[in-house]
Amino acid sequence: MLHFDRAGGVQAVMQRLASKLYLEQLTVNGKTIGENLNEFDIVNPKLNKEIIATLENPIHAQGGIAVLKGSLAPDGSVVKQAAVDPRMHVHTGPARVYDCEEDAMKSILAGDVKPGDILVIRYEGPKGGPGMREMLAATAAIGGMGLLESVALITDGRFSGGTRGPCIGHVSPEASEGGPIALVKDGDMIEINIPERILNLKVSEEELKHRKAVFAPPKKEVTGYLARYQRSVHSANTGGIVD
Repeated sequence: MLHFDRAGGVQAVMQRLASKLYLEQLTVNGKTIGENLNEFDIVNPKLNKEIIATLENPIHAQGGIAVLKGSLAPDGSVVKQAAVDPRMHVHTGPARVYDCEEDAMKSILAGDVKPGDILVIRYEGPKGGPGMREMLAATAAIGGMGLLESVALITDGRFSGGTRGPCIGHVSPEASEGGPIALVKDGDMIEINIPERILNLKVSEEELKHRKAVFAPPKKEVTGYLARYQRSVHSANTGGIVD
């Protein structure tokens, strides 16, 4: 970060991206983005050239984040593809389903999770959490068990910026809204294909319709403002907005 700051920091990055920005937009200092960037001087041009890549010669051809869609996430899901081992970019495996992070943690630490499995942690989204809890403990436990290169984790909850491995979050619609993630059963096959941006539940439409017909989300007793939030919040693909 020190080198990045000395290379010009965020404003230097914005200069690199100037051709893709709305330069006429006003900023809080009363000047446009373009005016601010024109006034910004690079103190260390040599370091700037070494540290901050250009659009023509990027460090990576794609961004660190990928949005996956499919029958398991019709409205999308998010994976930090830059932190996924290439061997797990394309993977199909059996689901191990948990209705909260705590249950998943017990199973991971008990050694129940095997290489090739795909953990599904649901009812942790904006409505189900409520508040879209971070699945940090589960991802850390998978890493501690040496499974980051062989086990995937899928959730309607979220992850921190430090998450590593094939961890797919923000699955929408979330389970508490009756999304397909609520209909997954142990042993169902799930297809992950990051290059193709695919996240599919390999179950027939007829079977999913049957499961949907008998679906009822579990109730989490919350009170006060959190209960009000739970009643009015939407899935993660909307930004977790409330009515």
